[in-house]
Amino acid sequence: MTTARIAVFKGPGHPLEFQDLPLPQCGVGEVLVAISCATICASDLHTIDGRRREPTPCVLGHEAVGRVIAVGAARAPALMGQRVTWSLADSCEGCEPCLDWDLPQKCDHLFKYGHAPLSDGSGLNGCYASHILLRRGTAVVALPDTVPDEVAAPANCALATMVNATERLPTPCRLAVIQGAGMLGIYGCALLRARGVVRVVVVDTNPSRLELVAAFGGEPALGSAAGVVNSGQADAVFEVAGTSAVVEEGVRLLRPGGFYAWVGMVHPATPLAFTGEAVLRKCLTVSGFHNYAPRHLAEAVAFLDRHRAAYPWPSLVSPVFPLPALTAALEHARSQQWLRVAIRP
Repeated sequence: MTTARIAVFKGPGHPLEFQDLPLPQCGVGEVLVAISCATICASDLHTIDGRRREPTPCVLGHEAVGRVIAVGAARAPALMGQRVTWSLADSCEGCEPCLDWDLPQKCDHLFKYGHAPLSDGSGLNGCYASHILLRRGTAVVALPDTVPDEVAAPANCALATMVNATERLPTPCRLAVIQGAGMLGIYGCALLRARGVVRVVVVDTNPSRLELVAAFGGEPALGSAAGVVNSGQADAVFEVAGTSAVVEEGVRLLRPGGFYAWVGMVHPATPLAFTGEAVLRKCLTVSGFHNYAPRHLAEAVAFLDRHRAAYPWPSLVSPVFPLPALTAALEHARSQQWLRVAIRP
């Protein structure tokens, strides 16, 4: 094969167009991957539906796995033929965020797969395609054979992000509340239980999403944690709902010295309406988490391998759609029947 097939997004209201691009030669540090499976993240639906802006035309998609078919100089030759996943962001490894702040995901020269125009580089910048060209500062992680493609594909987004958010827990941490039972919430539930958190209560307004919670070690709560968790009882709360409407309850649930992680409120329409006193008098720690560092992706893959039999991971992902049926796959994703919809080129 000498060409790659890509699904081009030209803006909200425009149909996806399939095009062929020549397969590029790998430059220094680059890795060419034949994609074997991609999954649809809600952020891509927001872009396609006009609720989030990205430069166009572009190739969307940032959750995927594939097999390495070419490597450039300065990459380990042993990567050839490996089944891999990769960080959703490429970092320069030389700026202050990369070197001094331990925040490569906030690199001064950040490049994000699935968020770049077609004119940037080779054009093989997103995962709704047959191939992707990974850049020099992209972490590439080999996948064990024990983790299927459909299970591994979302690891480089939601799972790695929740590994980051759960990396530092308060001591002790016996009771945690997760606000939101989407992919972030379900992953967070499994991670916290594996970290030894005795009770993990997961709150959502969607009853069908809550049906998954018990299988991943949590306690479902419809609409609110009130009546399930007393005020001042939770050691940690994780906001993954994407709305600031849950924050007041989160603060109320936390004990003195508790930890509040904000993970889902990544858009500007999240005004806050609680007093600083509520945080100060409880001596709370409030931290924001956006994406992750390469070590979090490596741990995400290791976590799936270690706990491959403990949880029903395949239940999170739909049956596979072929890439030419991407429009139908997107409609399926909008139905929210599955937390992720899978695509295979």
